[in-house]
Amino acid sequence: INKYVAYLRAHDVEPAITASTGIAATHINGMTIHSWCGIGIKTKLEKNDLTKITSSQYITRRVLRAKVLIIEEVSMLTGETLSMVDLVCQKIRKNSDPFGGLQVIFAGDFFQLPPVVKNIPAHFAFESDAWASANPVICYLTEQHRQDDDSFLSRHSALRHNTFEISHLEHLETRKIAPHAIPENVPKLYSHNANVDLTNDAILAKLSGEPHIFTLTSYGLEALVTMLKKGCLSPEILNLKVGAAVMFTKNNPKELFVNGTLGMVEGFDIESGYPIVKTKSGRIIEVEPMAWTIEENDKILAQITQFPLRLAWAITVHKSQGMNLDEAVVDLSGVFEFGQGYVALSRVKRLSGLYILGWNQRTFEVHPEIVNKDIQFHAQSKQAEREYGKSRKFKGKR
Repeated sequence: INKYVAYLRAHDVEPAITASTGIAATHINGMTIHSWCGIGIKTKLEKNDLTKITSSQYITRRVLRAKVLIIEEVSMLTGETLSMVDLVCQKIRKNSDPFGGLQVIFAGDFFQLPPVVKNIPAHFAFESDAWASANPVICYLTEQHRQDDDSFLSRHSALRHNTFEISHLEHLETRKIAPHAIPENVPKLYSHNANVDLTNDAILAKLSGEPHIFTLTSYGLEALVTMLKKGCLSPEILNLKVGAAVMFTKNNPKELFVNGTLGMVEGFDIESGYPIVKTKSGRIIEVEPMAWTIEENDKILAQITQFPLRLAWAITVHKSQGMNLDEAVVDLSGVFEFGQGYVALSRVKRLSGLYILGWNQRTFEVHPEIVNKDIQFHAQSKQAEREYGKSRKFKGKR
């Protein structure tokens, strides 16, 4: 997405960069789709709501300026929300075409975590009238860059095709460990926040030495700053000690770390006070503060600054979505949602990096509706490939 955004801007095409969640938005320097179109946390739009949104000069300028609307992690967006976005775009742009005539790019994997709406039955984005009227061209991406273990990858494929069998489970059972055998300094994935906080706080407290506390700073529009804070994996108050297991929470190609790189705090620089981290690969990095921003038309609307680190003894499965981990201990005995087990198991590159404490029946289940829809997506993608292949050949292009 970042490459595509750079391409669009190089050709003077202004994109609206959004995502269904704050965490996903921070990865692409965008904002939530809810903030972008002004619907906020609403689950439906009354007439007065729509009038207020379309009367906002700030929102109106934003929607009118965009030429392309990008929505990342569309799998976690409800169909009801997508329809509200469609309606807002039509009203502001005074155009009854889908999304007011905007080109729309949906990106995501419906096998991962589904929409989360408290106490309300939610529909997937593809079930909405907005999706149907937009009639998007399906491009199924088949090349993956996380796993390099073909045998392990075949287990993920079995989950996706709902063909997970005893033989696959036996393969995973070779990585099952007892609680007393948990390897040190390997991140742990839990289904619930309570387990995460309890684990991190308890282990940090056992470390000797003085704590070093780093506080997040911010500026910009309060609502957008709040969104950035919710989406940022680094905490507002980062408490570190020498020996703390940490995880990088942002990409920095220059320093050769990415969101998910693991390491340990070796010390703190005498002059700057910045933490010095030794990564799993042995690289020593003096970590500097980094910024998470929301930009629009090359202008920063909001920004938070913090060290791109968090304690890495434990993290929730939900917050691990999008991460690449070298190793992980996963406790799936409390899995309660379709796709939660799939997300957890697919965070690591190879089976040898996976340690499993336990699981329940829901761990290996994917939403039955997604299994059927995936067959349709595959067929639509192949059809699109054939049609666009003919178009390129007709135009004399390779």
